[in-house]
Amino acid sequence: MATQDIHANVTRSVGSDSGATGAAQKSVGTAPVAGTTTMTGGTGAGEPAATRGKTSIADVVVVKIAGMAAREIPGVFDMGGGLSRTIGAVRDRVPGGRPNVGRGVKVEVGERQTAIDLDIVVEYGVPITDVAHDVRENVIGAVERITGLEVVEVNVAVNDVRLPDDDTSESTGETRVE
Repeated sequence: MATQDIHANVTRSVGSDSGATGAAQKSVGTAPVAGTTTMTGGTGAGEPAATRGKTSIADVVVVKIAGMAAREIPGVFDMGGGLSRTIGAVRDRVPGGRPNVGRGVKVEVGERQTAIDLDIVVEYGVPITDVAHDVRENVIGAVERITGLEVVEVNVAVNDVRLPDDDTSESTGETRVE
């Protein structure tokens, strides 16, 4: 994901599989926070109250917003690559485990811009180009509206297609061998 307008504050990509729990770290002095973007306002009594100080947005925030927005689109069955989905399915079945909305999402966040990569699984029979278009549109709208960051690109990779008979053997517990 090469974008020239993403500023020097970009520190790393955060995917749901890499344990994004430590993405928001505290900064020391005026150094940028790892995994965040900072929007700076003015300082001093002469500035309006709403613009005094800084706003930091962690990468994991953009990951979660993009993941939720992508899942809202009809035709998106799941997100993430094969191994990621397998690990996620196990994690979802553990008592007390929560579904990971960031699975299949990677972001690169700068000071004012972000770029997003999505790995999705679509339902059989839906036009993939239409689903990708709708996902891209919804993700850009949600991220820009909620964070105020400009989304420079959303890359959608379709990794798999869910066939209608894919869940019949899983739901009934049938196996091929006895």
